[in-house]
Amino acid sequence: MSRTATRSKARAAARLAAVQALYQHEMEGIAVTALLHEFHQHRIGATIEDVEYAEADADFFDDIVKGAVARIGEIDVAIEAKLAKGWTLPRLDKPMKAILRAGTYELLARADVPAAAVITEYVDVAHAFYERRESGFVNGLLDAIARQVRT
Repeated sequence: MSRTATRSKARAAARLAAVQALYQHEMEGIAVTALLHEFHQHRIGATIEDVEYAEADADFFDDIVKGAVARIGEIDVAIEAKLAKGWTLPRLDKPMKAILRAGTYELLARADVPAAAVITEYVDVAHAFYERRESGFVNGLLDAIARQVRT
């Protein structure tokens, strides 16, 4: 496997783990440092209940989780601005919020990652949790945010 493909798989694994960590952070209110430690020690690259977790780009994972939590106010405003009339962030379920928050963070803070790559990756993450309709929702919302924050 090429170095680029390996890096891409490691980043994809980091994104999925970051969404799981953001979900856990919202559900349990665990401090970010403790959450990062738990994921580094027990999740990333581990096998849990016969499910093997891919080796993730740990620095990329850390950046998404820390950045999304640190900038949650700004991120939530950006997401809510693109929701359909009558919809609010609290109406979305927690896994969807975690996906959108991680994706929005990358669009805002990671100019080194092309917007199309961010959107595609989080649509893929959405497939791990949802059916096609929700993946389309992730695509449309992140695309709208990308058009606003990336020129």
